[in-house]
Amino acid sequence: MRVDILTKEYPPAIYGGAGVHVAELSRALRERGDTDVRVRCFGDHRDEGGTTGYREPDTLAGANPALTTMGVDLAMAADCGGADLVHSHTWYANFAGHTAALLHGLPHVVSAHSLEPLRPWKAEQLGGGYRLSSWVERTAYEAAAAVIAVSAGMRADILRSYPDIDPARVHVVHNGIDSRLWQPGEDLDVVRRHGVDPDRASVVFVGRITRQKGLSHLLRAAKDLPAGVQVVLCAGAPDTPELLAEVEGLIEQLRQQRDGVVWIPQMLPRREVIALLTAATVFACPSVYEPLGIVNLEAMACGLPVVATATGGIPEVVVDGETGWLVPIEQVQDGSGAPLDPARFERDLAGALTEALAEPRRAAARGVAGRQRAVDQFSWASIGERTMEVYASVLGNS
Repeated sequence: MRVDILTKEYPPAIYGGAGVHVAELSRALRERGDTDVRVRCFGDHRDEGGTTGYREPDTLAGANPALTTMGVDLAMAADCGGADLVHSHTWYANFAGHTAALLHGLPHVVSAHSLEPLRPWKAEQLGGGYRLSSWVERTAYEAAAAVIAVSAGMRADILRSYPDIDPARVHVVHNGIDSRLWQPGEDLDVVRRHGVDPDRASVVFVGRITRQKGLSHLLRAAKDLPAGVQVVLCAGAPDTPELLAEVEGLIEQLRQQRDGVVWIPQMLPRREVIALLTAATVFACPSVYEPLGIVNLEAMACGLPVVATATGGIPEVVVDGETGWLVPIEQVQDGSGAPLDPARFERDLAGALTEALAEPRRAAARGVAGRQRAVDQFSWASIGERTMEVYASVLGNS
């Protein structure tokens, strides 16, 4: 069987959880030895066998990003002839998958990592392109032979956002973690080089600067953390200049109130992220929208307890009272995920972080339990197997 996997992100150009998912899923499927997996991704030529990069068309240079995305997708779709099935990830590649399905008569499987209706702030980033991305996603989802949700929470969001989809076509296959790559790894030289004192307690955040990650809420909550606690922010790739300016302003305010605020805006190699996680006391995930949250799995695999928002698929990963703390949130029902009472959410977030910091032994025990849960429940081999089951069901019905 030949499966063409279509994606925007693929190593070395990964900036989010979807890219991690595609890279690991592709590897897991190839390691089975019974599937010809061909990856089609955005960007420059890849040296990896069975993987093809597609550059943006010169004729669309300077156009709205949604249009350049669709231009890349058309080139990808043209090359899918001969596949048994196409599997697209995120709206960036959904148009390629849908077009390939129509052009070549192939079943199209979609993996849902996020949903455009639940990210209305993207209109700030894409302008009219957000209407295009929303149309692409809806069209692809409603026509797909199967939709894979990365959590039960995401499945519910899909059926609520796109009620015309037959629920029988929506399957849950969680994201995963390679616990061989992600495990505790002390490197105090790396930690110190980034300005972090390994002898002091620290809260660490890893994520893009986007509304859904809730970084602004964490920065407001951090002013109430105990004195002496470091706040380590591995945060880059801002969605808009305006959001970057907001975060810069909040970081500056926090630095005026306390020391030990470390901001690392560049994407770090995995080894250095692991060193920072291993040296930390607790991981913070203040997301207001998170279909699953691979960053939580990465932190857990490194033995770090997690304080995270009780939203989306996060409660399927982080077990309150066992592997971390879940922070309750009441959210505006306009698709933005914004808290109804931001000040209350920020107080609750600060309270949970403070509790974790106040009892380091209990926090460490939850970190140990988190590592075990990541190993036992979220291996890529099992996720590859469940994905193959979805493929088999689609091909059996075609």
